[in-house]
Amino acid sequence: MYQLLVSGNGWNDTSDTMFAGRVFEYTEPSLESRLKPNGELQVDLLRSIPALFMSETQGRGAQTARVGMLHSVRKTGTNYALEYVYDLTIPPITNATVTRLSRELGIEGFQFERTHWSIKDVDLFRVLLRNRPAGRQTPKVFSFLEPEAVERDLVSAMMPFQLSFAPVYAVLQQVAARIGMRCIRADDIWNHDAIIQDVVSLIDRSKIVICDCTGKNANVFYEAGIAHSLGRDVVLIAQSESDIPFDLRHLRYIPYLNNGEGLEALANKLESRLRTLCASQQA
Repeated sequence: MYQLLVSGNGWNDTSDTMFAGRVFEYTEPSLESRLKPNGELQVDLLRSIPALFMSETQGRGAQTARVGMLHSVRKTGTNYALEYVYDLTIPPITNATVTRLSRELGIEGFQFERTHWSIKDVDLFRVLLRNRPAGRQTPKVFSFLEPEAVERDLVSAMMPFQLSFAPVYAVLQQVAARIGMRCIRADDIWNHDAIIQDVVSLIDRSKIVICDCTGKNANVFYEAGIAHSLGRDVVLIAQSESDIPFDLRHLRYIPYLNNGEGLEALANKLESRLRTLCASQQA
């Protein structure tokens, strides 16, 4: 069940009015008797039913609809004063889309041209979910897990596959183990024929991604971009500030030297950073 509220002038952001004589037009009698017995609106029930706020298709309001919930309904003379809140997780829906879905939403064509408030015995969210628009174009050279399946104890390391980085990788693994996590990199796995898919799948499953920018490695830069796009927590490390790309200079990074003392310092700073990230994720 949902409420359809149509206005010729469009809707204000948080409050507006509806003419009392238009309330529950185009509403089945059984629903009206339930929600307006003896002519009195059952406000508590109405506050629990989702609402679709839209403009008349030939009206002066924006030709988009918003999903929301009523917060308050008060009779003021010949009008009802409404207070409401939009669901910001649901983007505006064009009138053209609502018109296209009118049969599923239980809306007759002429109802788009008249200011009114009606109740529809339809699951609004089910209709919108079933007809949700396609997402952005999917990548052509790799794929992501669907649905997303992040492993909360997984840290992935993006770094050159060179022998000189073996001590660095060992430190990353040790630090991860100290805080109850595990750290792996793509050369530790072989699940796909293409190495890029193994790398991307690892990033996709990771809670935290460590990127070693040392040597301005192009692969690491590419992987850091993927991790940022997926919304992962990315920790940058590098042996030289000049190895950090210009576009990432505004982000904090952990400098280190690839020797005994330098790796020990890296371990301490990295452990502190990982613990901070884990604490913020649990908050």
